[in-house]
Amino acid sequence: MTKRFFLATALSLVAAVVGGSSVAYGQERGETKASIGKANVTIEYGKPSLRGRDPLKMIRPGQPWRMGSNAPTTIESDAGLNIGGTTVPKGKHILLALQDDAGKWWLIVSSKSNFEYEPSAKLTQAAMELSKAEDSVEQLEIKLAGKEGQGTIEIAWGTLRLTAKFGLAK
Repeated sequence: MTKRFFLATALSLVAAVVGGSSVAYGQERGETKASIGKANVTIEYGKPSLRGRDPLKMIRPGQPWRMGSNAPTTIESDAGLNIGGTTVPKGKHILLALQDDAGKWWLIVSSKSNFEYEPSAKLTQAAMELSKAEDSVEQLEIKLAGKEGQGTIEIAWGTLRLTAKFGLAK
């Protein structure tokens, strides 16, 4: 009985230490919402911290980036959206970013996460503008804004800024 109690207590402590460590490394979740015309749009994402790293050195060209940590970054809308000239049906989809070999950035809407991604999972892609900011953001932030039926997604991490525009499906 004493051995079982000791073992159960030890396993509980290990689980608490391991489980608590993800929060200590900035693994909390973030959410941003906006109204784009008549659509209510939400993006949910993980918020990793830089901890002295350079985001551009962590993102490999040609490989989809999940734009966050842990669970996939998702976009959910109660109406169809026009992203990159393609209608994305209402519902919940996965968002990824991709820097191609030429250095151009793309926002990808997918049915699969970066770990399972394959080209056939891509619903659409839209060009993203890359800029560098003077101020550095330690913890990844995604902002969603709507104005006159148009939406903007901005990703900020370190001095990296990526921006994509989209609208309502017709």
